[in-house]
Amino acid sequence: MEITIDKNSGYCFGVEFAIKMAEDEMESSDKLYCLGDIVHNDMEVKRLSEKGLVVIDRDQLQQLSDCKVLIRAHGEPPETYKMAIENNIELIDASCPVVLKLQHRVKTAFDKMEKENGQIVIYGKKGHAEVIGLTGQTLEKAIVVMEDKDLEKIDYSRPVTLFSQTTKSTRGFYELKSKIEERIQAEKGALNEVDFNANDSICRQVSNREPQLQKFAQENDVIIFVSGKKSSNGKALYQVCRNENLRSYFVENETEINPLWFKPEDKVGICGATSTPMWLMERIQRHISSLEQDLVLDKG
Repeated sequence: MEITIDKNSGYCFGVEFAIKMAEDEMESSDKLYCLGDIVHNDMEVKRLSEKGLVVIDRDQLQQLSDCKVLIRAHGEPPETYKMAIENNIELIDASCPVVLKLQHRVKTAFDKMEKENGQIVIYGKKGHAEVIGLTGQTLEKAIVVMEDKDLEKIDYSRPVTLFSQTTKSTRGFYELKSKIEERIQAEKGALNEVDFNANDSICRQVSNREPQLQKFAQENDVIIFVSGKKSSNGKALYQVCRNENLRSYFVENETEINPLWFKPEDKVGICGATSTPMWLMERIQRHISSLEQDLVLDKG
């Protein structure tokens, strides 16, 4: 059995940067708070908690003062920075540069839309950390859409500016763009730049993984996709694998692997989300290798 780890899988630079900042800070500090899970992977969260990283939520943040708090790659709304100043909290800001740039674009577009009686629409998951940061740039006026039913929230008689959460599916974004265009045309009888401005704000490091994973899934007999179950990016990229290879399996760690998924002659590919640590994929590779001897014996 041949077992290969996808060289393009694993942390995006934003997540890698945040984890490095956390580890560096904890070398000189007994305790570091983190606003939300630093990454949507329970195995990595557990590893870092053992080093002294304490995960808190926004309610707990309000009770803290005179301490250090890490802002993870997803970014935060303006209110978080204001609260930190009021409570004398030192922020270790590990916001992804791509997310920070998008926040600025959303704020600029929102200011423009306010003058034109327009709307900011964000393709993303309501309640997701990055989306909270983005809607915070709009005084919580942005409309978050994920499914067709969410499109009913938009007033198609007014101008619309569309953005996307950076980790969403490119295909999903352009399908949504087309549906909004159709509804504006139905409402107004025509479509122009004043009516609709769509911004593909998906991170290219994320979107490029879709074609890479399609090829990887085709090249292997079995795909083991490793991701935390909370990861939106993980769910989307797993579906990319599944569409190309029906023998694709989603696992959080090696305990979820079923030996019956494999045959001795299989080529097995291991891949993951932008929130999947390489050490975890390597551990799963070793686990599958340990199963190989049993598979050979069973066949014999």
